[in-house]
Amino acid sequence: MTDREQYAPGPASGAQVRKDGEKWTLILVRELRHSPEKVWQALTEPAHLREWAPFEADGNLGTVGTTVKLTTVGAPTPQVSETTVTRADAPKVLEYNWWGKDIRWELEPLGSGTRLTLWHNIDRRFISWGAAGWHVCFDVLERLLAAEPIGRIVGAEAMKFGGWQRLTAEYAKQFGVETPNWPPQAAQKS
Repeated sequence: MTDREQYAPGPASGAQVRKDGEKWTLILVRELRHSPEKVWQALTEPAHLREWAPFEADGNLGTVGTTVKLTTVGAPTPQVSETTVTRADAPKVLEYNWWGKDIRWELEPLGSGTRLTLWHNIDRRFISWGAAGWHVCFDVLERLLAAEPIGRIVGAEAMKFGGWQRLTAEYAKQFGVETPNWPPQAAQKS
């Protein structure tokens, strides 16, 4: 059995939601055993993003003003959005927009590692799915940085993975929202 086949996400943790009317922001924090410089590369370089993120980038996200196309992975049809990097203070803060939703990454040194914080505006109806999805992405990122890659797990594939429904329900309970109907409409048609 491969590491990927053995992978199961841990309990929902390190997440909160900030509400400002209809604008909801998911905040996920993860402590990684790797330096901010190494984590920064994984957040900005297309070759690294291809291994763990829910999108592919056609350029490096590490420079303010750079325009990059982000292609969603795991969607029934590829969805491409164009973004411009609005902040890139290596290796501390990275900001851009993905599908009209702001994303902010903060990297803080923590001993020899990094405290990684993601701020992502997500439609409140799907906030627990977003939390579960990023949770899995962070697990995959941690293994990639440790040179023990298990391969990207995103989109419909993530929703079929062991632990997805549990994570979604745990995050929904933490956030005080209803668990979205399972399976999602897109998965029912496939």
